[in-house]
Amino acid sequence: MAVSVRIPTILRTYTGGESEVSAEGDTLAAVLDDLDASYSGIKGRILDEAGKLRRFVNVYVGNDDVRFLDELDTPTPDGVQISVIPAVAGG
Repeated sequence: MAVSVRIPTILRTYTGGESEVSAEGDTLAAVLDDLDASYSGIKGRILDEAGKLRRFVNVYVGNDDVRFLDELDTPTPDGVQISVIPAVAGG
């Protein structure tokens, strides 16, 4: 299943400057594996050493934060947009 993945500016060095790329997979984990196969190293910037989402990276499937769904097991239906968004701190 093809999905589109929106890439934040800080990770575009992995995608040759592309802000949106295509990937395949029926879950977020599968999409990240496919993304890393095409853009080596990007998955390591989204997941920590334990294979969990990094604390300061938010991932949305459609309009939903995967932390409130099934995290890496969140289904990624054909055509859905996935957004990777680094958290912003400030005050």
